[in-house]
Amino acid sequence: MATFAYSSGAGKPTAGIPAHACDCHIHVYDAAWPAAPGASLRPPDASIAQYRALQQRLGTTRAVLVTPSTYGADNRGMLAGLAGMGGQARGVAVIDGRESDAALQALHNAGVRGVRLNLSLGVSGGIGMLEPLAARIAPLGWHMQLLMAPDQLAGIGARLAKLPVQLVFDHMARLHPDQAFVHPAHALVLRLQREGRAWVKVSGGYIVSRHGQADDPALDTLARSYIDAAPDRVLWGSDWPHATASAGRQPMPDDALQLDRLAAWAGGTSTFEQILVRNPQALYGFACAAARESLETS
Repeated sequence: MATFAYSSGAGKPTAGIPAHACDCHIHVYDAAWPAAPGASLRPPDASIAQYRALQQRLGTTRAVLVTPSTYGADNRGMLAGLAGMGGQARGVAVIDGRESDAALQALHNAGVRGVRLNLSLGVSGGIGMLEPLAARIAPLGWHMQLLMAPDQLAGIGARLAKLPVQLVFDHMARLHPDQAFVHPAHALVLRLQREGRAWVKVSGGYIVSRHGQADDPALDTLARSYIDAAPDRVLWGSDWPHATASAGRQPMPDDALQLDRLAAWAGGTSTFEQILVRNPQALYGFACAAARESLETS
């Protein structure tokens, strides 16, 4: 039976994966790019070629590459991954705010559509960068992707509401399942979703699970809360190559199972397709499926 790099299992998802499905959170790693000083995650090499083999198993075709904390604000690996996937990928970069307008435009031309501020494991930027980064990226129509501890998130709700950009909370807004409907950060994220200001990635379930498991039943309530609040504001990501699992912090996830869990959370094929296809099209600017198919047959 075939094996796939950084993914347990070898079977395909049992759920029917729609055409143009997008995995909205992956990383690439290569020892050729030096790790940033202070980086705590230094996983083994994980290439686009390895990921594309996994795509064949999963049935997805699009992906969003995110510059990982390992490299600080060095986006060369993410950009190389974008080049390797052509028009089927978009990028989320890490910047320090000192980049020239020309440098940001070059990132945009390469497929970047957002920046990430990682306050959980990141080694560049801090909470004081919220407003300056938002001001730099707003003219490009980019979003700001955030990862931080729930207590910190809960304390900046007023600041987030004033930012001139869309927000994306990855890894289920870093909330543990038992914090659903209890922690004020959960209420904040749900409100921002409903107001049309924020999106949530139901990614990294194994990271927020108290048991480190992607199939933890306790994840159900948290994941469904985001979908119920605003199904047009939810994205899915595998978090391949699962750097924290590679480091031995959790079991290596089965990515086909992760998609099947999403199908169960979605509760129907229309919402499942919306999360995998229509929502990524809206946020990342992929060509809509109908337009692409028309071009391919003309």
